[in-house]
Amino acid sequence: MASLTKSETAAAGPDTGGADRRPAGGPRRVPRWRRSARPYLLIIPALLLTGGILYPFGLGLYYTLFDYSASKPQPDVVGFENYLTIFGQDAFWRSALVTALYAVGATAVELVLGVGVALLLNRSTRLGRMLEKVLILPLMIAPVIAAIMWKLMLQPSVGVVNYLLRPFGLGDVQWTDTPTGALLSSITVDVWVYTPFVAILALAGLRSLPRSPFEAAAVDGAGWWFTFRKLTLPMLWPYVLVAVIFRFMDSLKVFDIIYALTEGGPGDSTVVLQIRAYLEAIRFQRYSFGISYMIILWAVVYLMSMVLVRYLGRVQSRAAGVSNK
Repeated sequence: MASLTKSETAAAGPDTGGADRRPAGGPRRVPRWRRSARPYLLIIPALLLTGGILYPFGLGLYYTLFDYSASKPQPDVVGFENYLTIFGQDAFWRSALVTALYAVGATAVELVLGVGVALLLNRSTRLGRMLEKVLILPLMIAPVIAAIMWKLMLQPSVGVVNYLLRPFGLGDVQWTDTPTGALLSSITVDVWVYTPFVAILALAGLRSLPRSPFEAAAVDGAGWWFTFRKLTLPMLWPYVLVAVIFRFMDSLKVFDIIYALTEGGPGDSTVVLQIRAYLEAIRFQRYSFGISYMIILWAVVYLMSMVLVRYLGRVQSRAAGVSNK
């Protein structure tokens, strides 16, 4: 074999004796200390976010042990007296009842309408594809703006709703001027805004279901109701339950829709726990008392979310065919 010339040997570079060389244009080797520190650097944003959440929460929990208010800038330690006073008030239990009625009513109606709309949109029709694109329009409107829009439309004298109902003899309905009407009107606005959210999740669930069970049911001559009750609903339920969890939790702590529509009135017929906390802390300037209301509401939302999430886990296990005792 011919030996290399001097010029070729110089171009090849010095012999390193087989040492580790980085190829030209290859990735640069990361030092070991940087690789070791990378996981800790990645959790810094999570730690900052957690601290930003826990610090105000802990500070609010601390203030509930005092009687801090605008008229008493130097508060005294009262322990759990704020909570005992709240639980002994009829106003608290009325607000708790209104909150439960609102959350259950709004979630139930949104569940039924959302699943119904999803079943209609799941049909591959031109109208369905067009409605699917405009379905999210209510979700693009802020709830406060939606409540103000509906407040104008529900005006007894100049509202468009009574104008449309006048030919049917229902043009004099006092929508937000009676306790029952105000609560139903608030639920209506919530349903109008958030039903598309449930429908979108249900529609995504419908389109992810396997086709083979439905094809087998069609071959066996099963009707629509039997197919829906025995196949569609059981397989769709985990998706729907996710929407129920989100909507029920959000409805328990509603503030914007009710306050923009009725401000808690007439009287205190639509004063939910969130609005009660606002009235105590901001309007009446009893800060510790209002924060105590918020801590109670947080505990209720937390417990309900734990129950529903655990139930969701059991439903998902059954849907996957896994025993979960």
